[in-house]
Amino acid sequence: MNVGTAHSEVNPNTRVMNSRGMWLSYILGIGLLHIILLSIPFASVPVVWTLTNLIHNLCMYLLLHTVKGTPFETPDQGKARLLTHWEQMDYGVQFTASRKFLTITPIVLADFWEIHTIRFRRLSSQESLTEQFLHCMSKARDTTFSY
Repeated sequence: MNVGTAHSEVNPNTRVMNSRGMWLSYILGIGLLHIILLSIPFASVPVVWTLTNLIHNLCMYLLLHTVKGTPFETPDQGKARLLTHWEQMDYGVQFTASRKFLTITPIVLADFWEIHTIRFRRLSSQESLTEQFLHCMSKARDTTFSY
């Protein structure tokens, strides 16, 4: 028996993203990070969006995909000890609302970054994607081996 615990979950990591107000807190945290970075006097808006993306993605990668276990003792006899937070979330069920939200958020941040950094270029997003695809294909062609 865990003394001092007030929840009924065996592992609270499984339901933390479904908690009331968690998504709003997550978005407000990203907004607060962006505002703090905007207060740096010498940083331009494109640089701030880049830093917001980098810091967010690095933190989410570390917290969701590298740290294993739980920050508290759970009565699950160590089952969560070898799982990352992403694997523990929603009891491992794929395509839940929380997982979709955490998947969409970096994509939306990348779109904001693209809007604020590429708007000065003459290329549209479609042309930019085509340009990136052709660049990747040329790199792939350069790395192939001939016998």
